[in-house]
Amino acid sequence: MMKVVIVEDEALVRRGIVLAVDWAGVDCAVVGEAADGAEALEVIRRCQPELIVTDIKMPRMDGIEMVRRLRAEGNRAQVIILTAYSDFAYAQSAVKLGAVDYLLKPFHDGELEEAVSRLRSRVGRSGAPARRPDVALEGKSKYVKEALRYIDRHYGDPDISVSSVARSLGISEGHLSHEFKKETSRTLGSYLTDCRIHAAMELLRDCRNKVYEVAERVGYRDITYFSATFKKVVGMTPSEFQKQSQ
Repeated sequence: MMKVVIVEDEALVRRGIVLAVDWAGVDCAVVGEAADGAEALEVIRRCQPELIVTDIKMPRMDGIEMVRRLRAEGNRAQVIILTAYSDFAYAQSAVKLGAVDYLLKPFHDGELEEAVSRLRSRVGRSGAPARRPDVALEGKSKYVKEALRYIDRHYGDPDISVSSVARSLGISEGHLSHEFKKETSRTLGSYLTDCRIHAAMELLRDCRNKVYEVAERVGYRDITYFSATFKKVVGMTPSEFQKQSQ
């Protein structure tokens, strides 16, 4: 069951989301709520939800700043943004920070459940950590979409490469590399690395997982190379990150 935290400054709206949404129907449970981003940071750190549903404009700290701080801490919870039409530009900023969906307020009965169902279908039911959500599928070409999905499923394979992804799609490595960089502003190799490292971060939060086991599960045969790559991306070693996360 997916743990959810609700962040909304209007008390009546917040209680409506907590009580009126069919959370059990989408295999979720609300484990915390907050009235603004500053309060939410403490709730999220304590409850460690897999999903955050948040308004954007709130007093003290808005939803964008809250998500920015969570990402800086290494938190990779999925985020669904609630936004008024006039604040749509803010929603786009949130997507760049890793929000996976947004709903225009006021939303109708069933819309939030549908958004959660879409999210669950993307993450999958295996319980495996999801890929970084900051490269959305919307607006991408067929081959780039298929490449992103392929990496989602196979980032734990130590032999995955640009060549193997291109081969699975039936196109040349050069063509895939060009299209991927053009549409995502990053190389496929750097995206694969980020997927692996952020999956590793999720696994390392469980102190029962050994560093060498995590390295293997996210596709690294060489633990020294894994540790060096992890430190380059996160700013600390896997052991340091695991200790800090407890």
